[in-house]
Amino acid sequence: MISRKYLYLIALAREKHFGRAAAACHVSPSTLSAAIRDLETELGVAVVERGKQFAGLTPEGRSVVEYAQRMAASAEGLKQELASLRDGLTGRLRLGVIPTALTVVASLTASFARRHSLVTAEVLSLATDEILARLRRFELDAGVVYVESAQAAGFSVVPVWRERHVLLTGGDGRFAGRETVSWAEAASVPLCLLTPDMQNRKTIDAVFAKVGAGVAPMLETNSIISILAHVGSGHWSSIVPRSVLDQVGTPPRVIAIELVEPSVDWATGLVTLVREPQAPMVAALIAEAKALAESFEKSA
Repeated sequence: MISRKYLYLIALAREKHFGRAAAACHVSPSTLSAAIRDLETELGVAVVERGKQFAGLTPEGRSVVEYAQRMAASAEGLKQELASLRDGLTGRLRLGVIPTALTVVASLTASFARRHSLVTAEVLSLATDEILARLRRFELDAGVVYVESAQAAGFSVVPVWRERHVLLTGGDGRFAGRETVSWAEAASVPLCLLTPDMQNRKTIDAVFAKVGAGVAPMLETNSIISILAHVGSGHWSSIVPRSVLDQVGTPPRVIAIELVEPSVDWATGLVTLVREPQAPMVAALIAEAKALAESFEKSA
């Protein structure tokens, strides 16, 4: 299918350390090093910068890794297709999800699991940039991100649901009894928000900038669960997708208030690499995402 030498090089590019790469491939460091030297001899170019330790890949080496990643992904897709003809869809689904979508994505993975019971799944909470990078390296099968953040060439996006954000704040605070709160008003309370590298935070910052409100959060975290816990303590407020609360509930003594002026929403969807043919597992996941999108639209 694909020579082990190429798989060893992929592991080295990922781990950036000969020992860790060898351990990931279940071989000794000397075996891995010898295989990569053989590959260099075979190709007639150096693929690794020489030094006492791993010093990076040469430009030629990076090109070889990209080619090897595509070969490995194609080989895995062929294995899935042959296995599906024999036993139905099998294998492991690797899904990267932005933190704010982790609760809703269970609807997608559950429907997929009911239809493909032999597939195991791995769901990782990651920032959008990391999801897209891992997709390019074929380290993920798909991702769930805000649609607007995945418009780069080489990606395909299926919009699945739309997010409305709410202000999460103490039930006995200054906004008690209010049905709506403006974004400018929300900027005036102590906020706990996701870290700046998260796409949800970027979209929130963009709205604040649009209304001319400067925001300096009192606390930042990369976890939605941490946000809910901190808001529940009564000291902070936050801005979160309504869908998070629909799935896990609102913390005690906390209220969720609709944000207006402006009223905005964001599309969230499934992102995959554009490939022909698409791997059977990814194709099946795309079909489930489209069906779920229709379900959400009907219930809206």
